Amino acid sequence: MHTIKVLAAGFVLLGILVLIGRALGHGSRAALSFLPIWLTIAALNLWYGVSKAGYSVADEFPIFLLIFAVPSAVALLLWWKLPLR
Repeated sequence: MHTIKVLAAGFVLLGILVLIGRALGHGSRAALSFLPIWLTIAALNLWYGVSKAGYSVADEFPIFLLIFAVPSAVALLLWWKLPLR
């Protein structure tokens, strides 16, 4: 359940950044700027799972990859499809 909530938060963050970027005329760059922000958040989630929740890195790393890859793939698709304006 936690993974679904984190993924949903990623999509919300991506949507907010793209909407702000489009309002400023830089929608595709906003989608690209999502990547380092989301990498940091996904890494913090990994750290929390290992240090606070008691999971091993081997248990938590596939979840990290999923949490990072799915919203990042959507961000890259938006970057590719949105006009550069």
